[in-house]
Amino acid sequence: MSATTAPDIRLVVTDMDGTLLDGQGRIPDTLWPLLAGLRRRGIVFSPASGRQYATLARQFRQAAEGMVFIAENGAYVVQDDRELSSAPLERAVVEEAVRTVRGLPAGVDAGTVVCGKKSAYVERTDDAFLAEASRYYAELRQVEDLTAVDDEVIKLAFHDFGRADEGTGPALRRFADTHQVVLSGQHWIDIMAPGTDKGTAVRRLQERLGVTPDQTVVFGDYLNDLEMLSTATWSYAMANAHPDVKRRARHLAPAHTEDGVVTVLTELLGPA
Repeated sequence: MSATTAPDIRLVVTDMDGTLLDGQGRIPDTLWPLLAGLRRRGIVFSPASGRQYATLARQFRQAAEGMVFIAENGAYVVQDDRELSSAPLERAVVEEAVRTVRGLPAGVDAGTVVCGKKSAYVERTDDAFLAEASRYYAELRQVEDLTAVDDEVIKLAFHDFGRADEGTGPALRRFADTHQVVLSGQHWIDIMAPGTDKGTAVRRLQERLGVTPDQTVVFGDYLNDLEMLSTATWSYAMANAHPDVKRRARHLAPAHTEDGVVTVLTELLGPA
């Protein structure tokens, strides 16, 4: 891809896992000088992830100033430690969903993460589950009863050691009538407040910044990225993306294992 004149980009939004992060789940070293260039041009960079804010802030701590973090699949948006928006869940929904997963058949191996503004919480304490949860939740506390968490809950995340769409998903399907239920990975399914998704968060951010879709670049790879792909003229699915994501996006980027996000931005924007 090449262009004689670089487009007037003001906002870059990227998913993390399977999109920005490399094959080992790390931020590529090539991103850091690119971020410095974006800052000099006045372009806002925004990671958009199912991960919690504390995790994203820790990952980007060397360049976090001015960055907008779209955390918890759009349920919590923060810039410079200041909340821009959030979408809490009703306590009754939290309690019902937690009990639903507790009561799954023995053949379904799943665990719940209650995601609050202060921390994420788990009551399952085996090493296998904690290893999965700690990948995405830097602030993670073990409690005896998830229905009694003293925090403002903004998302429920369920890790299924099988396929989330086949095991946990059917049991949680009824919540989709009133709430946002999304697959955020092969093994993860999330419940959020109605109307909450990455796309809604990006649109609110565009309004706040006075940025248009023509001035926005978005990257994604999985089903929880679908809505935000519709917010940008410059929407990219990674080569490794889910087929539905490739159909929704206007452009295709190299795979996350091939530094796709940085490659596209460098070509799109030109030298820093």
